[in-house]
Amino acid sequence: MPSPQHLPGPVPNSTPEQSFERLSQDISHLVEELPSHEHWKWISRSLSTLVKLAKHDTDRLDWKIVSHSLKDIERGLDVFENYRHVRKIAIFGSARTPSDRPEYELAREFARRLAEYGFMIITGAGGGIMAAGNEGAGTERSFGLNIQLPFEQTSNPYISDDPKLVNFKYFFTRKLFFLKESDAIALFPGGFGTMDEAFETITLMQTGKYGPAPLVLIDRPGGDYWYGWQDYLKTCLLDNGTISEEDLSLYSITDNVDSACQIIREFYRTYHSSRYVGDRLIIRLKSPISDAAVEQLNEDYQDILTRGQIERSDPLPEELRHESDPLPRLALYFNQKNFGRLYQMIRCLNRFEPHTEEQTHPESK
Repeated sequence: MPSPQHLPGPVPNSTPEQSFERLSQDISHLVEELPSHEHWKWISRSLSTLVKLAKHDTDRLDWKIVSHSLKDIERGLDVFENYRHVRKIAIFGSARTPSDRPEYELAREFARRLAEYGFMIITGAGGGIMAAGNEGAGTERSFGLNIQLPFEQTSNPYISDDPKLVNFKYFFTRKLFFLKESDAIALFPGGFGTMDEAFETITLMQTGKYGPAPLVLIDRPGGDYWYGWQDYLKTCLLDNGTISEEDLSLYSITDNVDSACQIIREFYRTYHSSRYVGDRLIIRLKSPISDAAVEQLNEDYQDILTRGQIERSDPLPEELRHESDPLPRLALYFNQKNFGRLYQMIRCLNRFEPHTEEQTHPESK
């Protein structure tokens, strides 16, 4: 069965009647073949949602939003499809940073170094810090997620002619792909857009909607941009009880490229990924940890469990329905609340065991 994104589209210069007839045939073919599709349940649910919308008194503007959003998602999925098993780092920062500023050189060197390690870089495709990221990584290891704006946001020359450039209509679909595809986020100094990206990322981390993944805030050597931001968090949020002390563990601040790269690479030293299976959090590991290490985790992080212990686990039956997965695991009844503590636990388990050189290159997932 052809995948939905590869179904025939409208024929150019066709009449409305011809377009409708072709659409009817495409939909009929899709529905006939749907039961044999691996993801039939989700395709069916999506089609059902569109049908329900069509039955409502939905106006033209609402349909334009739905249509443009789906088109954004289709473009994004198409571009990233062949790179889903390569770890990627998203770089955020000001579009107005000149190329002679220390922040630009820092972003360029950071991206270059990560590309050498085997990661790929995602930027917003604009100028400033975004251009530095694409320049440093090189076109081959770069993605650009551009947003259509009347000013500031033409694609930079390092990604403008590459097929890995995606042009988005909406900010929210663009942000979706930044976070969906990224295994780490790096933020450099910027303006309102950078602050928006910083707070949205950390909110999604705090609520478990993104990650676990490293968030690195990178400043010029000796700079106080992010430390000033952190002072605001402490005096206006922490002191007023609207965040917890452990929430400050969701991110790291540095003014050094070596440290920034190390933070990201160390996060994936032993930790591979995680998922929920029922009411258990399953943490997949790149290598097993010792009995003593598991005992230490239970002693130090019992407070984040709703019941039971942190235990080793084989792949659960629910995990093996669609894939073969030999990775060792830890299983725990996480309270789905103390994500700052969960990040502390991941950093702890990454320090337990000696690792080979191969294991310290976590660019493949």
